[in-house]
Amino acid sequence: MNATLLFLGAGALVFVIGTVAHLVVRDLIRRIVALNVASGGVMLVLLALADRGAPDPVPQALVLTGIVVMAAITGLALALARRVEDTADENEQGDG
Repeated sequence: MNATLLFLGAGALVFVIGTVAHLVVRDLIRRIVALNVASGGVMLVLLALADRGAPDPVPQALVLTGIVVMAAITGLALALARRVEDTADENEQGDG
C-alpha cells in the first residue's frame, strides 16, 4: 500500500464520516462542523490524486482556494445560524 492509496482511503473515510454526521445530527452548529469535516475529506482526496504523474501546481492551488472558500462559507453559515437562534429565542420569549 503506497501513500496515495492511504490518503485516498483516509479522505474518503473522512468525507463519509462528515456526510453521515451532517445527515444524522439535528443541531445546526454541529451540522456546519460536519460539512467542514466532509470538505476536509474532499481536500485530502484532491491532494492524493495530485500525486500522480509530473508535478502540477493546479491541484494544490485548487485545494488552497477550496480552503479559503470553505472558511468564508463557514463564517457565513455561523452568522446565519446565530441569527436563526436569536430569532427563535425572541419568538419563545414573546410566546411566554
